[in-house]
Amino acid sequence: MVFNRLCAPDSKLGCLRWLETVAMRGMPEAITHQHLLRVMDALMDHAELVEAELARQIRPLVDHDLAVVFYDLTTVRIHGEGEVADDLRAFGMNKETGSIARQFVLGLVQTAEGLPLMHTVHPGNMAETRTLQAMLKTVLQRFPVQRVVLVADRGLLSLENIGELTALAKRGGRKLEFILAVPARRYTELAETFRRLTLSEAGLAESHFAGHRLIVAHDPLRAEEQTARRRARIAELEAMAEKMVTRLDAQDAGKTPRGRRASDRGAYGRFTRAVAEAELSRFIKADLNADRFSWALDETALAAAELFDGRLALITNAPDLTPADAVARDKALSDIERGFRVLKSDIEIAPVHHRLPDRIRAHALICFLALVLYRVMRIRLKAKGHTASPRTALDLLARIQKHVTHIGAQTFTGISKSQPEQLSLFDALDIKKPA
Repeated sequence: MVFNRLCAPDSKLGCLRWLETVAMRGMPEAITHQHLLRVMDALMDHAELVEAELARQIRPLVDHDLAVVFYDLTTVRIHGEGEVADDLRAFGMNKETGSIARQFVLGLVQTAEGLPLMHTVHPGNMAETRTLQAMLKTVLQRFPVQRVVLVADRGLLSLENIGELTALAKRGGRKLEFILAVPARRYTELAETFRRLTLSEAGLAESHFAGHRLIVAHDPLRAEEQTARRRARIAELEAMAEKMVTRLDAQDAGKTPRGRRASDRGAYGRFTRAVAEAELSRFIKADLNADRFSWALDETALAAAELFDGRLALITNAPDLTPADAVARDKALSDIERGFRVLKSDIEIAPVHHRLPDRIRAHALICFLALVLYRVMRIRLKAKGHTASPRTALDLLARIQKHVTHIGAQTFTGISKSQPEQLSLFDALDIKKPA
């Protein structure tokens, strides 16, 4: 089932059809849909042993003196309308669709080298900040790393989290450092700090926030784009408002054709809805107390928002990390997002059609094991300087065929001739060539 997710992801019934087209050693002659479901149940009965063995295999690849650990979460769509005990399926804001959907939350931990360490499964309405402590506790148990640098997205930052994580590491005699992006919703607390900062030529500056180092990076091109985009939306809304005023004035002068009359109250309603949908209510204020339709642009609020454009704020307790290194580590978090894209595209973790919590967890574990193999392939190909991606490599290797020929009472088996590009992949992946 792991190989199926890696090579040709499909449903459980699709996996049965796929098994008819591949040759794997030690496979039973007949496998049914029930066999696959029972295997998933057995997998969850031994999940801790499987994850412990996986950690043992990965442990030699992890630096025991210093490990930079990246952590992020994503949502996985799931089908089904019924409810079961301890249901993982819950309604929440789905990152894939951008709307409310039934889902579960998947957490992923990986090293700076792109090697997945572990995964977590949570109910679909779980708050992101609540998953951080349990994740780190498991990482510290499975991997004897003395110094851990945790890099996580802005949705995971809370001052309570920081205190709990530091205390957790100290109890185990470890050293925990972190690089966490400050959520944009907290930027207003940093307004005065931003105004006082003096940026270097590289667009970097350092200060303090919540008792820790605050590192700010400024991208002037991104700032210009964000400012221009906001100003353009405001101009569109102002043009809409001017059009409404012109119509209302013409109507008062008796210069509009007969038909449904416009009203100031109606103009207020349409305008405020448009402003709310554009998420610009902080800047454009309709004067609801005025007798005639009117509005105003809050230039002070607009200037404050433009102060934050193009700025990334990071909070860290790492004393020896330069601002440039901290920003580079945070940008490297995008690699874990590529891992999520692999899970959702090449491995096709979603949508999920299971309803029982343990079946959902088993499905997630199978997909995680496939991701580990995918990333190990990626690391080995990159180390050997091979240009093929894991997906391309799998497609090329899938062309190798096993032939079975019956002549009378005799049976002959053989493997199709491997092409040079296929042989180079066996060398790059450090796996034995088929005999």
